[in-house]
This record gives sequence, structure tokens and C-alpha cells, in this order.
Amino acid sequence: MRYEPAIDLDSIDAIDFHTHVEADDHGHFSLDQELMDASAAYFKSGQPRTPTIDDIAEHYRARRMAAVVFTVDATTATGHPAISSEEIAAGAARHNDVLIPFGSVDPRSPDAVDRAERLIEDYGVRGLKFHPSLQGFRPNDERFYPLYEVISELGAIALFHTGQTGIGAGLPGGRGIKLRLSDPMLLDDVAADFPELRIVMAHPGVPWADAAISVATHKANVFMDLSGWLPKYFPEQLVRQLSSLLRTKVLFGSDFPVITPDRWLESFASLPVRDEAKLPIYKENAARLLGLT
Repeated sequence: MRYEPAIDLDSIDAIDFHTHVEADDHGHFSLDQELMDASAAYFKSGQPRTPTIDDIAEHYRARRMAAVVFTVDATTATGHPAISSEEIAAGAARHNDVLIPFGSVDPRSPDAVDRAERLIEDYGVRGLKFHPSLQGFRPNDERFYPLYEVISELGAIALFHTGQTGIGAGLPGGRGIKLRLSDPMLLDDVAADFPELRIVMAHPGVPWADAAISVATHKANVFMDLSGWLPKYFPEQLVRQLSSLLRTKVLFGSDFPVITPDRWLESFASLPVRDEAKLPIYKENAARLLGLT
């Protein structure tokens, strides 16, 4: 079943641009147990990290929200088989009133380009999720440019993790995960070389928040989601720009299940953000980017 959205924007109050499918219906998890435990300890979420696609749909429907859902295929780097993006797309099609599927392909896999094309064309995913640190690739390496070409040509979105990651945090050597691969400046090259490719930088980009802000405000095709950090911990320079330069460039995102939308929104309410900027951040920017308007 190919995904087609059936989201009534008048019936939802927000679009969460960043939610993870942690488990499938076959009992398979998105990460191995050591990495999942390290991430849970880092976020101190107290939330069971095993939501299926049906669990996520129920969670967001109850809150009058829609959600972008995805997993990360890091099979080559971690040796752990990924959850099926095809099954995520099929699950989102069952819940197309509240879910928007993104796919994930392992950039280091020889069939990455063909699979990305198939996910977009045949399954209707609206974008592809990448995690350079976890997947172990440098996003501005031209070996991966054919992948961006197909995403751009088919009108999909490329969503990249940026900055610090809770995956591997606290483990010896961070389990070999290299943070520098998620420097937002690497995406500046991609955005410049693919001006038609819509790029979303996930998270505030810490410790490169200034770089993330610069890229988002310089490149018309680059946006930021605000997931992965409770807003009360956002860098001061980011908070200052939310009502002005970044008002049309940032997207509400939680990082569910490690941060729930309830916790994120409660924390965001304490920030000095102008009322007129809140609806664009909560819903309108994402709706426009996803073509839901």
C-alpha cells in the first residue's frame, strides 16, 4: 500500500517532525541492547523505548498532533539489521490521518540509490533520514552525491542528524561513533551543491549551534528541527532567533520516545518566544515543507 497523506490541518495543533519507530511487529528493535540502554540513560526519559508504528499513531492522535516517523538504517556501521522502512511506510498508510513516513537507507550499501528511489516512488515516503555519526559516513563526500540527486529529483526531503548524540553516550569510545561527522558545516556543502534539495538539520546542532543557525539562515533550502533537547536547555543564541531570523526555518520536533511531545511543549512554553512565531514553529512551517497545505 502506497502512502498518501489524509491529514486535516484544521484538526491538528502541531506536527512533530522527529519521531523514532523503535520496534516492529516482529519483536525486532532499531538498535542493539547496549546502544538502547546507553541512550535511555543519557536522556533519563523513563519511557519504555519500544513504540511500534501503531503505538505512535495512537499517542499522537490522542494529542491532536501529526508526526513524521522513521528509523535509521545503520547496518554497515553497527552490524545490527534495520527495521524495515517499507513496513513503516505501510504502517503510516494505515494511519495516514496522523503519520507521515520517512525512509532510511544505509548510504554505504551498494543499493542505497535504488532503494531510496523505490521508497519514494513505490511506498510514498516523504523524505529520507540520515544519521552520519551512527551510519559512519561524511555527508559531503561526493561518493554519496548520487543519493542526494535522486532525493532531490523526486522532490523528497533529506533529514540529517546534527551535533551530539545520545546513542553510544557514556560507552568506551562512544562505541566508535564519531561526532564530527554530524557537524552542520558538512551539510552546507551539500546544500550549496544541491540547491533544489530540501534539507532539514535535526536538533540544535550542539556543540555547533552557531554553525547550524548560519547554514539555516544562509541557505534557502535548509531548515532545522528542534528535537533532541528540552527547550529549556537550548543555546541562548538559538532562543534569540526563534522569533526573528529562524521564525520560518525551524520545526517542532520532540525525538519521541526519549523526549515526549508533552515534555517538549511544556518546556518550550517557558521560552521568550513571541506568540506570532509559535504556530509557524508548531505546525505551519512543517506543513508547508511537507506539502500538506
